[in-house]
Amino acid sequence: MIWRSVVGKLWATILLLVSFVLLILTFFFMEYFQNYHLEQTEKNLTTTASKIAVILEQHENLDLGLNVAWELVDEVTKVVIITDEEHVYYSPNHEEDDFPVSYFKEDQELSKVFTKQQTVKKQIAIPFNDEKHKESVLLIGVPLEHFSNQKGAVFIYQSLDVMKETMRLTTKVILLAALLAFVLTTVFAFFLLTRVTSPLKKMKEAAFEVARGKFETKVPILTNDEIGELATAFNQMGKRLKINMNALRQEKEQLSSILSSMADGVITFNRDGTILITNPPADRFLQLWYYEQNRESLEEIPPIVMELFQKSVQKEEEQIGEITVQGRFFTLIVSPLYNNENIRGAVVVLRDMTEERRLDKLRKDFIANVSHELRTPISMLQGYSEALLDDLASNEVERKEMTKIIYEESFRMGRLVNELLDLARMEAGHITLNKSDIPLKPFIERAVLKFHGLAKEKNIHLYVEYLCEENAHFYLDPDRMEQVLTNLIDNAIRHTPSEGSVKVVVNMVQLGLQMEVSDTGSGIPEEDLPFIFERFYKADKARKRGSSGTGLGLAIAKNIVEAHKGEIHVRSKLGQGTTFSIFIPRNN
Repeated sequence: MIWRSVVGKLWATILLLVSFVLLILTFFFMEYFQNYHLEQTEKNLTTTASKIAVILEQHENLDLGLNVAWELVDEVTKVVIITDEEHVYYSPNHEEDDFPVSYFKEDQELSKVFTKQQTVKKQIAIPFNDEKHKESVLLIGVPLEHFSNQKGAVFIYQSLDVMKETMRLTTKVILLAALLAFVLTTVFAFFLLTRVTSPLKKMKEAAFEVARGKFETKVPILTNDEIGELATAFNQMGKRLKINMNALRQEKEQLSSILSSMADGVITFNRDGTILITNPPADRFLQLWYYEQNRESLEEIPPIVMELFQKSVQKEEEQIGEITVQGRFFTLIVSPLYNNENIRGAVVVLRDMTEERRLDKLRKDFIANVSHELRTPISMLQGYSEALLDDLASNEVERKEMTKIIYEESFRMGRLVNELLDLARMEAGHITLNKSDIPLKPFIERAVLKFHGLAKEKNIHLYVEYLCEENAHFYLDPDRMEQVLTNLIDNAIRHTPSEGSVKVVVNMVQLGLQMEVSDTGSGIPEEDLPFIFERFYKADKARKRGSSGTGLGLAIAKNIVEAHKGEIHVRSKLGQGTTFSIFIPRNN
């Protein structure tokens, strides 16, 4: 609406101002014109009355004086001449009944003309046509001195309706001026509409565009006045806002990228405990906790987290705690966040310590396993050595038997130490591969040939199945890969009963080399499959000597395959056998 616009308000303001000024001017003009006209009428009437009095006093012939006097009177002016009580003369345009002689002599103010010989004036209202309408007149009385030695007077009066007519004309002029001012103000307002409001509307539209994020929006600069300067300032503001918003967006994206790429979970709380920001690891932690607690509300916080948060806010210091969720261990570090000098919340850092706990457990288990594996051969070495020193062997055969046992146990202990050293070097990344392009069929047959005797002795069918060309070649370290095949075939034969079978499958695919070693043995329990490649793992928990091995072979095999940038997997079911799958990529 126009009344709500700047032009409408300016238009209304100017109209009110002009109306107020015209009202004041009208009041003063009316008062001025009325007083001026009254003064002029009074002055003219007094002058005319004085002239008539002088004429009558100077002419001895009264009729001649009256004729001259009537010449001075116009149509709107009426005269009453009183020479004495018996002689009263009225001007030709005057009726005797208008003002009787008694009225002049009985009126207290008008009678002063006769008694005090002074000029008097008075405004009176006389009936006009009927009693309801009265006419306002100005009456002037001038004394006649020394006229026939009598005290007479000249009364002259004139209607004030002429002055009222003048006031009406003046009012019309003022109303016309007001109408002209209204028209000019309207024209001026519409002029402002094009000169002021149009740029302001463009600025408003541009401001809405900027509010929508279009900071490149600019306002055209059409003038060099304050509006032009405002447009220039607006454009500079939009440019600056764009720079600041881009900077804020970059900082936000950078912060979001940092939070998203962090391995630790981060949760930012408001002072009242409301979650403000989380990153993906923190979201996964909360989802695990909701799942474990069977919670449906995603707004609940783990009690220990909230407890540490409240302590951190109250004590204004860092708090540390631990929580276990779905078998994973998390360390909580809660630090207060400050806004100037006041605490505005806290940040919680969730560090997944599961791998560290697992490695610590592996370290402890490693020490226990090595101690367990070395204790038996060392005990046997010590026992049989003491027996030899004490000459407990009764004959040469028993002495050789003891010496053989000492040799086998020392060899077993040396093999364990060597395997430990190899495994340590591999895990430290110090393994060196001597790769070459070798023919696959001779390489596989050489590795399998070593176990033909053992397989025949245990009545196990050992064979190779080639799914590739006989002259196929591949780039790898033959000694290390033979060590892997040896370990897998040896394990398969040792855990396969009589009349069983062990099969080695070789296949060349587009991406690389695939090999499988499968058996029809006892299989591996499902709960043991995730740990099959760990050091000293044995499905035989009794850890018997002989066929049980050291428990390091599969760990070494996995490291050798991974050194070739390959993968090794196992599939097994109890009573149905086990299959180890190896894949080596071409560009290893």
